Amino acid sequence: MLREPAVAGTFYEKDAHALKKQVARFLVDKTGKLKAKAIVVPHAGYIYSGKVAGEVYSSIEIPDIVIIMGPNHTGAGVPVSIMNSGEWRTPLGDVKINEPLANEIIKNCKAAQKDIKAHVNEHSIEVQLPFIQSLRKSFSFVPIIFGEYDLENLKDTAKTVAAAIKDKEVLLVASTDLTHYEDAASAKKKDNLVLQAIEKLDAEGMAREVSENNISMCGWMPVYVAITAARLLGATKGKIIRYMNSGDVSGDYGQVVGYGGAVII
Repeated sequence: MLREPAVAGTFYEKDAHALKKQVARFLVDKTGKLKAKAIVVPHAGYIYSGKVAGEVYSSIEIPDIVIIMGPNHTGAGVPVSIMNSGEWRTPLGDVKINEPLANEIIKNCKAAQKDIKAHVNEHSIEVQLPFIQSLRKSFSFVPIIFGEYDLENLKDTAKTVAAAIKDKEVLLVASTDLTHYEDAASAKKKDNLVLQAIEKLDAEGMAREVSENNISMCGWMPVYVAITAARLLGATKGKIIRYMNSGDVSGDYGQVVGYGGAVII
């Protein structure tokens, strides 16, 4: 199956040449790239969150297998949805799903299921691909969408993912935006709680802060899985690369969305 882009022309440029130029504006020259177990990156329109995402991707080495995990904004499909075969198209070309790895995760994870519906119109994974395509010519990936909020199922998914990639060079990408539609000061205060937990690789603490402080972080589930899996794979710390909000672009700080970028090493 070929999964056509859902948000080309809205979240990012639809024309290949224009998209290459757009992504290039957000990438930065960095020496001593980090060998990350996982990263946390935003998924808004590039005009708003591209600077954060670009700086994170510029900071790391990208292997030839990537697992991209995002939240389910549409409500379609199953709670832990893995598209296990086919290709995803962006204006920069087609990216092949790593079928053996996808099937191994589905086989061994009690919560995950083969599913296409959750992926068809979901943007949180799609917007990551042009950044990776701009930095690595050839790679395969596994797309996982989470509409699952049960911590035991998320832990099981993390353990399954870690076991499936323990002998491979694989990057885990957790796609999330942070606080939605609060004033900038309130958003920064709440988002700092999340970012501090990510730095400490404290998945339980992050989930607790989100719940207790009513933080409207749409992708806390993929971040929880990424942190938990990365720790099982030997990660010891998180590093916050950049934090911004939509007001830094629009000038409207009355109602912002927060964007945080982090590397887990």
